[in-house]
Amino acid sequence: MWTFFQNQILGMKWLNILVGKILLAFGLDTDGRVGGTLQFFVYDIIKIILLLCSLIFVISYIQSYFPPERTKKILSHVKGIPANILAALLGTVTPFCSCSSIPLFIGFTGAGLPLGVTFSFLISSPMVDLGSLVLLMSIFGIKVAVLYVLLGLVIAVVGGTVIEKLHMENQVEEFIRNAKSIDVPQEELTKRDRVRYSFDKVLETLKKVFPYIVVGVGIGAIIHNWIPEDLVIKFLGNGNPFGVIIATIAGTPMYADIFGCIPIAEALLLKGARLGVVLSFMMGVTTLSLPSMIMLKKAIKPKLLGVFISICVLGIIVVGYFFNLVEYLLI
Repeated sequence: MWTFFQNQILGMKWLNILVGKILLAFGLDTDGRVGGTLQFFVYDIIKIILLLCSLIFVISYIQSYFPPERTKKILSHVKGIPANILAALLGTVTPFCSCSSIPLFIGFTGAGLPLGVTFSFLISSPMVDLGSLVLLMSIFGIKVAVLYVLLGLVIAVVGGTVIEKLHMENQVEEFIRNAKSIDVPQEELTKRDRVRYSFDKVLETLKKVFPYIVVGVGIGAIIHNWIPEDLVIKFLGNGNPFGVIIATIAGTPMYADIFGCIPIAEALLLKGARLGVVLSFMMGVTTLSLPSMIMLKKAIKPKLLGVFISICVLGIIVVGYFFNLVEYLLI
């Protein structure tokens, strides 16, 4: 039953077969480069959009119970490492990309929450949202997906704890530290309001991420059908011990979310890249994109920004090598 659920419900293998048959009916050979590229592109676009809309609806419904003011109040009642853990967990039901998470991070910091707690939230929010769990399950299986999320949460908790211990509150820009928190009464939503909110979030997020999905699937299709397997193995496979580091650094300047990264990761894995390499690439893209770092620089000073980036890069690299080490047990 689980194999059927993973392959046919999450992985939508039936859709891949259907797309292949339609392309064959139009005279395209799906074993060739052009036909194979089109099959990968059409299948992945439809699959990701269907999963995306379903996931965003469910996650947004859950998120409707945790508006910023309520989240702030929840976090303000917990101290120490439990607060970091709670912040990391709450980050899994918030926006899907780092640029969307930064305004919330700024709001929490300005409201007086401990700096380490807000950084645990900032790391986990784009890296390990609930959407990543389901999408990773659809491609890599449940063991990889669960372990990816757990290790992402570990990075978030450890990173926030380290920043807290360094007492770098003076590295937050003054306009944020001096901001006054205003408690706004929270209107209790009805079930109909929550459903409407969730539908609106589906449309809003789909409009925002659709271009990145198209680009990500397009890159994945090219990698899958046009890039020689030997080349991928040479740089990202068993033959290169620095593959994890290369993938992490290569992913950092990009801007995408988990939905745009997964098709690229899937194509690289099928071409012979190591599991840890493709997951490090995904973490680097979603957590440390250049646009989000530019936004974050407006809120914190270079020293704290450097510590944040160093912690994330080190954590991602360690996780990547760990996945390489246990790859044979997972797939």
